[in-house]
Amino acid sequence: MTLDDRAAPAIEAARPRTANPGLLALGMDGFAGFVDRMDQMRRALADLGELGDATVAKGAGRLSAQLDLVEPSITFIGQVKAGKTSLINAMTGWPGLLPADVNPWTSVVTSIHLAPSWATAAAGASFRFFDPQEWDRLIEKGGRMGELASRAGAEEELEKVRRQIERMREKSKGRLGRRFELLLGQEHRYGVFDEALVERYVCLGDDLDDDEGEPFDMRGRFADITKSADLFVDHANVPFKLCLRDTPGVNDTFLMREQITIGAIRDSRLCVLVLSAHQALSTVDMALIRLISAVKAREAVIFVNRIDELSDPASQTAEIRDSIRATLKKHEGPADAPILFGSAFWGQHALEGPLAGMTEASRRALVMLAGNETPTAEDAWTLSGIPALYRVLGERVAEGVGGEAIDRIARSVGNLARGVTAAQRSIGLAVTGGHAVQVDTARITRDLAQIEQRATAALETAFAAQHEAFCVRLDRSHHNFLDRATAALIEHLEKYGEGTVWSYEPTGLRILLRSACQVFGKRMQGDARAILDATAAEVAASYRAAFGLNEALAIEPPAPPRLNPPVAIAQTIALDVKGTWWRRWWLRRRGYRSFAAEFYKMIREETSPILDELSRDHAQTIRADLLRTLATFLDEQREIVTALAEKTAPTAEDLGVALGYQERADRLRQIESAVATMRQEAA
Repeated sequence: MTLDDRAAPAIEAARPRTANPGLLALGMDGFAGFVDRMDQMRRALADLGELGDATVAKGAGRLSAQLDLVEPSITFIGQVKAGKTSLINAMTGWPGLLPADVNPWTSVVTSIHLAPSWATAAAGASFRFFDPQEWDRLIEKGGRMGELASRAGAEEELEKVRRQIERMREKSKGRLGRRFELLLGQEHRYGVFDEALVERYVCLGDDLDDDEGEPFDMRGRFADITKSADLFVDHANVPFKLCLRDTPGVNDTFLMREQITIGAIRDSRLCVLVLSAHQALSTVDMALIRLISAVKAREAVIFVNRIDELSDPASQTAEIRDSIRATLKKHEGPADAPILFGSAFWGQHALEGPLAGMTEASRRALVMLAGNETPTAEDAWTLSGIPALYRVLGERVAEGVGGEAIDRIARSVGNLARGVTAAQRSIGLAVTGGHAVQVDTARITRDLAQIEQRATAALETAFAAQHEAFCVRLDRSHHNFLDRATAALIEHLEKYGEGTVWSYEPTGLRILLRSACQVFGKRMQGDARAILDATAAEVAASYRAAFGLNEALAIEPPAPPRLNPPVAIAQTIALDVKGTWWRRWWLRRRGYRSFAAEFYKMIREETSPILDELSRDHAQTIRADLLRTLATFLDEQREIVTALAEKTAPTAEDLGVALGYQERADRLRQIESAVATMRQEAA
């Protein structure tokens, strides 16, 4: 469903609004290496396209389109009131773009797609609503928290959750009236947007008794049921497409936002944890530690915001850094993740113009760090930490998702160049030998189909074997944890009796499950790499046979795809919740056997869905990515071979071109060599 733009008031085009746009370029130098590789790749593709061959031009155009689609995404998670949204607004160059004072009910993942002015990107905004199944799960079961309380037998907590859900549902129906049910599962799209439109979908307004007479642009009108928002913004200083993803908090009543945030992290390669300088990283933030522990350390960055509120930021930041490192180490988090400090508030004031509007305390902190009684907007922007954050993200993009995307395209460029070279040699042989090379195109097509069939079967066989072993490891880890936890419970009961409430930390289970996922992923990638290597060798053999070549011809296989982080491990389970309901569960038990048996059952049922998700969704995603990588590679080769095979019975024009085939072949080798050198330098 699309909402017609005419229903909305006139809105200006979506682009940053700032008095000091030049500041946005500071920090973008961190992307220079990656941008240089993109430019080199574009030049190589342009050179391929200029060889005057329709087949080459088609392949180069397809690869150029892939390069234009590269859009690294960065997911921001954080504490409540840490200033995460304000930080994203400042990084976007549009203070006030996203409402920073959203109601705790809001569960919207907002993706801001930044694009340079030359890029062709879908403009405007789109907002997607929860589908009926997601809403029913919340209403009927109370979300994850309701399911948890139900399994624990915490009737009072469950009833409390149900009452809160009922109030939320009534408020939602009050806002939307009879349209409420119809909107679920739908989408609204706009060609342009502004702050007021964004607030309509992601920020809750006041409660209303009667919805019917309200204006269309009411603040927060659709926020109850909005699941995700995508905003497309022109950004003159961004050198390529970049997505900044704002997530809801993870500590809501129903654990609904936790599930949404977990999904956002799964889809990104970089995660920024935003903390408040006042809160640092306390034990109440275990959900955040669990989330960043699920991703690789090189894919996590910690940004401590609001240092403008510290009395002595220069010395206090060192203490905060040490505290964060110690907390991460204690709780098995990524202790070596980079920790940056800054102030979105300073960044916002630097962008908007005069610094005189700052609070006295904030200005005093800025003066202290700047070492200057009259700091400039550039000083404030630099000390905001945003340029430093962009530089760190630039390094991570170059070595991670961005670098991998360029390497994937570089492999395809090399293969395309080698394929064209093979055809040129074939035509050259026809010229010098006075005969045409006849190729059975149908046979080539059959050969490639058989190669794909064998490779697909090999991948499926390897996956089935590794998946079976993975499930065994998961089950073993699960039972070992339950046995140890139950033994610890019995030991507690024997030592302290039933009057002292016991608790148990589930970190050990998460470590075991994460290890099982790592072993599965590493072994599956090893098997896939061997299969892809063998497939590329078979394709190369088909090239040699098709074009009558005796010399060696190498086709480079694709790299196995990156493994998504097993973020399901991070979701809250019963043992993470140290609330009053746990005490009530404990006090209702009678007898050691009752404690042990009921505890074992409750935690088994509570953690089994995590294992199910890992063995099913996580594993099947890996399988699908591997099969897609294989299919894409062979589709690419099929396109090259079949198109070039048609030229191996040269026409008069082909023969005329072929007289200069050596010059073209030399140029192709130069392109191939340039791409190979670029990859070596990047490595």
